[in-house]
Amino acid sequence: MDGTTTATWWRNAVIYQVYIQSFADGNGDGIGDIDGLRSRIGYLSALGVDAIWITPWFDSPLRDAGYDVADYRAVHPRYGTVEEARQLIKECHAADIRVILDIVPNHTSSEHPWFRAALRSSPGSVERSRYHFRAGRDGGESPPNDWLSVFGGPAWTRVDDHGRPGEWYLHLFDASQPDLNWDNEQVRAEFEDILRYWFDLGVDGFRIDVATALVKAPGLPDLGYPDGAFLADLTRPDHPHRDRDEVHDIYRDWRRLADSYDPPRMFAAEAWLDDSDRLSRYVRPDELHTTLNLYYIKSAWTADSMRTAIDAAIAATAPVGAPTTWALSNHDVERVVTRYGRADTRRRPGVAGPQLGPVDEPLGRRRARAAALLTLALPGSVYIYQGDELGLADADIPVHARQDPIWTRSGGRRWGRDGARVPLPWTAHGPSYGFGDNGAWLPQPADWGAHAATAQAGEDSSFLELYRAALRLRRTHPGPARASDVRWHDAPHDVLAFTRSPGFGCVVNFGSTPAPIPLAGRVLLATDTAVAEGLVAPHGAVWLDLEYNPA
Repeated sequence: MDGTTTATWWRNAVIYQVYIQSFADGNGDGIGDIDGLRSRIGYLSALGVDAIWITPWFDSPLRDAGYDVADYRAVHPRYGTVEEARQLIKECHAADIRVILDIVPNHTSSEHPWFRAALRSSPGSVERSRYHFRAGRDGGESPPNDWLSVFGGPAWTRVDDHGRPGEWYLHLFDASQPDLNWDNEQVRAEFEDILRYWFDLGVDGFRIDVATALVKAPGLPDLGYPDGAFLADLTRPDHPHRDRDEVHDIYRDWRRLADSYDPPRMFAAEAWLDDSDRLSRYVRPDELHTTLNLYYIKSAWTADSMRTAIDAAIAATAPVGAPTTWALSNHDVERVVTRYGRADTRRRPGVAGPQLGPVDEPLGRRRARAAALLTLALPGSVYIYQGDELGLADADIPVHARQDPIWTRSGGRRWGRDGARVPLPWTAHGPSYGFGDNGAWLPQPADWGAHAATAQAGEDSSFLELYRAALRLRRTHPGPARASDVRWHDAPHDVLAFTRSPGFGCVVNFGSTPAPIPLAGRVLLATDTAVAEGLVAPHGAVWLDLEYNPA
């Protein structure tokens, strides 16, 4: 590993999200695995990423793609073994790529040994105290409160207590994902030990799933939902199961643990918060290192909206000395090509798929290329969701093949996330376009081969080569390689122009006609070169070397 920035590598890193079951299949069972990932380390190195974030590979019944963990110290056999994980980490480090895992601390699987023990135990037992078990209302017939699941429907399920209807347990997600009680010291000690286990194996950090939800308000008070409500509201102030002040004590303990290693390990929080002040609390100097910038993901593809999102993100983290992070998509949202191909490009939670209107994929791809250059030009760290560098759109998954619990739990009322999780195309031909030898766990579109990595490699105008060039320049040009501020410049209404010292400029045209480049310099990289000199293409972007002097 490069020792020059070992302690703070995460401040300016490009981190590639590996949705492991859809990345590469090494054993031919149609599901991605560690062996497949190891076979593509060379691809990741050539792309130019600094780290990979791997979605949960822990032992699990996989009712929610591994976000329902049964054993946090074991790898699911379909993905490999702990020894293979250790070897992957070693090989990534040899390629100067760090490894971040995905920890799920809000809930376990209902098949976790702790929860099984809780079901065998009596109300008030030590085993049940690790979760949120409560007696129901109305003589036990109704849930303890009115909380709703993020996936839809009640957040409570009643258990059988020795042959009779008994207590209820809380699950903010699926019924197979019971929430842990973080007021319990056994829970806190267990997770610190889990973190230590993987850090000792060489893991460089963790992305923390649902980082704001661990602590619940005393007494679990009602939220006041109207009759018939189906979806959880996560936005109200002083929320009883989101962003409680007490959660920060947990992360201070985690930070002390991470800092005890040499080099220190890092954390990135999944925190869906619009309040910049509340968000900044998670990245204070003695807490977590970064928080995923989910406000940026939600923003519409317009000059005003993106500038507002950029300014807000920087303003949220700068006062506490933390870097900003940026991402265009992930495994929980529509791919950027699909969202930016719609007339309304905002992310609208609870609405997905055809409900959002038709998709113009060619337009979405032009905008996604421009968005890539905009995002990679910003200060801080960037997350790339696997396949975005290939320009993939969401796939239209047949109803019979859908597996997301959002789809199944809602009875088809909510579209779910399967379309963004289809296995990657590596080659233009073959049974699964190079993903593996025997098909893929989700059906791949018939045109998937046209977007394959091998089909794009070496093609200067391809998505893949645009990303490779941008990541190379991001490392080597002194402007984006440093933590310099964004300085905005005057530009037409549909254009954003900013510079970063020393000598770097970025111009993005959100309009439908070519626009003049309002900065003086040599074009380093452009999404579309088929425009006259001095212009940026419609739905396009350029990077500029401002130190260029033709004389």
